Amino acid sequence: MSERTPRPGPLIVDIAGTTLTDEDERILAHPAVGGAIIFTRNYRDPVQLAELTAAMRTVRPNLLITADQEGGRVQRFRDGFTRVVPMRAIGALAARDRDAGLHAAREIGWLLAVELGRAGVDMPLAPVVDLDYGASTVIGDRAFAAQPSQVGILAQAFGEGLHAGGSAVTAKHFPGHGYVVADSHAELPVDTRDREGLADDMAPYGALIETGLDSLMMAHVRYPEVDDLPASLSRRWIAEILRGEYGFDGCVFCDDLSMGGAAVIGSYRERAQLAQEAGCDYLPVCNDRDGVLEILEDVRYGDDAACTRREALHGHCGPADGIDATHTLEDNARWQAACALNAQLAQEYENGL
Repeated sequence: MSERTPRPGPLIVDIAGTTLTDEDERILAHPAVGGAIIFTRNYRDPVQLAELTAAMRTVRPNLLITADQEGGRVQRFRDGFTRVVPMRAIGALAARDRDAGLHAAREIGWLLAVELGRAGVDMPLAPVVDLDYGASTVIGDRAFAAQPSQVGILAQAFGEGLHAGGSAVTAKHFPGHGYVVADSHAELPVDTRDREGLADDMAPYGALIETGLDSLMMAHVRYPEVDDLPASLSRRWIAEILRGEYGFDGCVFCDDLSMGGAAVIGSYRERAQLAQEAGCDYLPVCNDRDGVLEILEDVRYGDDAACTRREALHGHCGPADGIDATHTLEDNARWQAACALNAQLAQEYENGL
């Protein structure tokens, strides 16, 4: 890495539109920034997206570029991309045929990763590892299933597909967001269960960490039986439980600091400080440019270990397996089979299977 290129900082920021403004470029070049997240407003078609991500890397070569591209209702890029089924559809298949469900999770993960990679996006912030209790409107069909063991094996297979597609894995939202009704985008949900009551929600994370999990995202949920702070800003949850008890050594994303679940805690400076003190490596600030500017000069870059974890996560992103750069993706037999599988799953899901 060039001496002129700083190590990736902790902030993940967004940009204004489909091309870079002068202010976008100044922010992306700032040493406090380490990543960017792309939204629907930044997208016109795959060619434009590839040009945009290339321009972003001209400003900052080591930028980690992400997107909330889970499938189902959380898919920022639709026209020109495969409209991937919600994860519940894969879980429903696995309930009927375990091996078929695992194959589908693996191939759909690969499909997401290769289509993003073709456009210069390093990784989706996926998969959702929350349990589907049938209560949370914000999670709902984003979850694979209600059973911890089923969620764990499907998330593992999905992650294998992401890796084969050249992407890293981000499991979310630790320690579990599926039980609470409230939407953390708008308010701070409170889950009154104790550690014993949370055991099922945390089990898939334990299984993923044992097999080697690249990164995870914290939940903007407060669990008062464990700590008064939201898990995303809690040293108890991150430093003591996640790092200490679970031995997780991957990258920790705070959830978006502009969300209502974080805003109730205080100013952006206060939120960012708490998140870093708790042990978050990446701090997304989305859809609020004033919020980014407020903390850009104040946020700590983090210690050497945090920088190393961010670099390691970026290092997990690279060329996809089985993709010949001399041919279009549409000519690839695995891509064709994955698209056909996704279409079959979509039809079955629509028919209530």
